[in-house]
Amino acid sequence: QVQLVESGGGLVEAGGSLSLACAASGSISNFRVMGWYPQAPGKQREMVADITRDGFANYVDSVKGRFTISRDNAKNTLYLQMNSLKPEDTASYYCSAVVDYTLSRRQYWGQGTQVTVSS
Repeated sequence: QVQLVESGGGLVEAGGSLSLACAASGSISNFRVMGWYPQAPGKQREMVADITRDGFANYVDSVKGRFTISRDNAKNTLYLQMNSLKPEDTASYYCSAVVDYTLSRRQYWGQGTQVTVSS
């Protein structure tokens, strides 16, 4: 069982920055991929950035050049640096980890942290 705890959300003006963190209970160096999934009210939860076990990062077009995902295996923590924030970035941001077991693969979720960007 893996537990994920997000932190770092808050209220910021458009154009500002926030840094999110996701602390994991296990060794993230073994996690297949980790990512950030914002979910706005009435909308689906969708990935905006993820990073593989080998450190390859992937972003959706809407956040390229503004968001940076990283992972610190020694601290078992995933990060998301968000710059040039826009009101449309407002959402609850969920951390996810995909873990491979011997006979299965499982995706874990954190409880979410709220990001609000005012115009």
